[in-house]
This record gives sequence, C-alpha cells and structure tokens, in this order.
Amino acid sequence: MSKVKDMSLAPEGVRKIEWVQKHMPVLEHIKAEYLETQPFKGITIGSCLHLEPKTINLGLTLMAGGAEVAMTGCNPLSTHDDAVAGAADLGLNVYGWREQDDEEYYQTINMVLDHKPDIIIDDGADMIMVLHNERKELLSHIKGACEETTTGVHRLQAMHADGALKFPVIAVNDAYTKYLFDNRYGTGQSSFDAIMGTTNMVIAGKTVVVCGYGWCGRGLALRAAGLGADVIVTEVDPIRALEARMDGYRVMTIREAVKQADLIITVTGNADIICGDDFKYMKDGCMLANSGHFNVEINRPDLEAISTEVKEVRESIEEFTTKDGRKIYLLADGRLVNLSAARGQGHPAEIMDMSFAVQALSAKHILENDLPVGVTKAPDEIDYNVASMKLNAMGIEIDSLTQKQKDYLANWQEGT
Repeated sequence: MSKVKDMSLAPEGVRKIEWVQKHMPVLEHIKAEYLETQPFKGITIGSCLHLEPKTINLGLTLMAGGAEVAMTGCNPLSTHDDAVAGAADLGLNVYGWREQDDEEYYQTINMVLDHKPDIIIDDGADMIMVLHNERKELLSHIKGACEETTTGVHRLQAMHADGALKFPVIAVNDAYTKYLFDNRYGTGQSSFDAIMGTTNMVIAGKTVVVCGYGWCGRGLALRAAGLGADVIVTEVDPIRALEARMDGYRVMTIREAVKQADLIITVTGNADIICGDDFKYMKDGCMLANSGHFNVEINRPDLEAISTEVKEVRESIEEFTTKDGRKIYLLADGRLVNLSAARGQGHPAEIMDMSFAVQALSAKHILENDLPVGVTKAPDEIDYNVASMKLNAMGIEIDSLTQKQKDYLANWQEGT
C-alpha cells in the first residue's frame, strides 16, 4: 500500500536506488545478513525520514530482515518523487510526495502509524510527537524508536526531562560513526553541493558566515575554507567559539558578521538565529541558507516585513527587495538546503552508509533488549562494528593491541 505522486517515475527511481546501493557496502552487508537471519519477522517498522534513494535503501534492508516497512518523509521539500515511486515498486509501503502542505505532511505520518508499527525510525521526532499527542492508543505497542538527527535528539531529551516520553529511544545521532562523519563531512559537502548547484555561484573569495559550530558547523566551515572562502563563525558557546578561532576562523557576533557576509548558513537547530534587525545590516546581494533541520533558523516573516517585493528569480531562490532597495536572497525557503533546494541530493551515499547501518543495527538492538524509557546512545559495540565493516569495505587494515599492551593498560601499578 502506497500513496505517491507518479508511479511512472518508478524506473528512474529504481535506477537511483541501485546506484546508491553500489556505494553503501556496509548496509548491503547487513542486508545480506538480515535476509538470512530474519530478525524482524512479524515486526512492523515505521519511519519518518527524508524520502530519497539512500533512505529507501535502509527501508529495503529492514524489509529484507522480515519487517513490514512503512515510510514517509520528514520534510515537505526533501522528497524525491522518483525514489518514492521506485520504493513502492520494490515493495515498500511509502507515503509522500514533494511539496506537501502541512495537512498532507501530517496525514502521511498518520498513514504510516495506521500500520501500527512496533519500532519507529524518526528524523526530527515529528512522528514520535504525533504518537504522543494524537495517537496515544498506539503508545503501548511501541517497543522503541531510533532518532537520526541532533534536533530530534534535543526535542526528545527535553520531552524525557518533562516525564512525557513513553518509550525508549536510541539517539543514533550520538553514535560516533554517525555524527563524526554524517554531521561533519556529510553536511559540509552536501550543503555546498546544493548551494553551488542552485546559485551557480563561486564560493572562493566570498565571506561565508557559519552560524553554529557543532559538528555540522565544523563541517561547513571546513568545506567553505577549502573552497577558498573567508570564514566567520558565530557561536553562543564560549568553548566552541574558542575552538573555531583556534581552527583558524574569525569569530564574532551575528550582528557584526552579517555586515560582512556574502553568504550566511545557519546550522544550530534553534529558532530566530537570523531575525529582526539582522536583515537591516546585510549587504546588497547577501544570500541566506539553512542547514538545520527545521525552517525556523532564518525568520522569514521578519525579512518579509522589511521588503517591498518577493519573487522567485531562479528555482529554489527567492529575491527579497528591501525598502531601501537592497536585494537579499533566501535559498530553499529557509529549509534544509542540502535536501530541499532544487539541486539538493542530501549527503553522499558513502557517508549515509554508516548512519543507516547504525539505524539498522539499533532497530535490532531495540527488538532484542528490554531498554528503559528515555534517550540513550547506541551501544559502542554497534559503533565499532560499523567502523570495522567500513574500513574492511575500503580495503584498510589497522593494528591491534598485543596482549602485553593490553596488560600494561589494565595494570594501574605499571609506571614508565
């Protein structure tokens, strides 16, 4: 059962899915193992993820393990209609299409929940929120959930702190093989892939402001510098701000940074990072993009309030003409630029190979263990297993400790 935009797109979607499978060796290894062992036989798994070829491959991996899989999107602009049609053609229950309105977005989440899933895989925690607020009759049926992104983990931690969370959640985002690679290298590359492809502009020689220096911000700053930009970082955390300065970037307040910016990228997971009078200090031609999960970091209504005209000048680029005649450009409606922009393809397949391997193994961990209610990190065993499989797929061998070295580390009485 599926609801998609156009099933005639299925052949192209299948081709794209097959392409990413060739570049996701860890997930393919797990898929082969699950096909043999059938750990999810009789289990239903519901997911709310960006619907594109790589997430579809995760769904196919879970289906290979015996699960009934129902999928929907976690962002109205990130769905790839050809991949969704391909997923339906390959046997997944999939609900979603690009450019859903808010009503349709939550309608498709509820379509997935109608399958009465045992396990949830979420990205941003919207499905988990709907479960707790609107579909409470299903809560007792849920064995646990996996959360993919920083924003979702923060929401769920706050929920648990308030005593509102009703089942265990594994914070897949907090796994080393997720955030060290997906958040840093994935976000850094895919965001600039989308920005450059959408604008057809060069980054070299521009002043790029990165708002937030978490792992995603680190990746963006690294890629911007590598492309020849003058990088400014803004932060509220003094330790991260100091780290950014020691990494070679200029650090200052947002108010000072926007005066110099050619391109501003928000990546904090928080609201109103660029808002109010910030827009009044921007240069003519300044471009704005967001790489955080929700479209709340750049306050669009505040920008509209100082503008006399708003028009689309290129696909996924809106031009705001301010009352004093400046032009400010907003990319992808302020949504997650690497997936929502016209040229956004999301993170590279080789990166998502690790993140989705952690998801697949964490779902199995939920099924096989009686976890406490709350938000917990994926077990270190999963992290090391995924890293080892990835190294093996890359043909890389590493050293092992000798028994003497292990004994030395275990003996607190040993000195120099």
